[in-house]
Amino acid sequence: MAELGTFDELLDAAMESLHPIMRKLREAILDVDPDAVEVVRLGDRAATYGVGPKKMTEGFAYILPYKKWVNLGFYKGVDLPDRNRLLEGTGAKMRHYKVRTLEDAARPEVKALLKAAVAERKNALKK
Repeated sequence: MAELGTFDELLDAAMESLHPIMRKLREAILDVDPDAVEVVRLGDRAATYGVGPKKMTEGFAYILPYKKWVNLGFYKGVDLPDRNRLLEGTGAKMRHYKVRTLEDAARPEVKALLKAAVAERKNALKK
């Protein structure tokens, strides 16, 4: 099991220049779903947000810092409407958006993707 931690510990492990972006993304996620469960897995260097604590089944998004950008990832990204083609990746289900600036994080499309991701998880888990 990956070592659990806090969002502040994840910030401490990331480049300082990325902290404002990470905070903005977290704010956007919690704006869209104030009840989101945040689980920070320090071993994964990521914070997962979901309708419950299980990463792959209940998670809808994650924040994963790199050296020059932050991935806003979506566990079921292939199922999300992405008219502006922000999402990247070649996995069977997961996709991510590379956020390089605060302006990237504040795009309205980000909240639209987050809303769709929350709805997808809630609907899938009802079945």
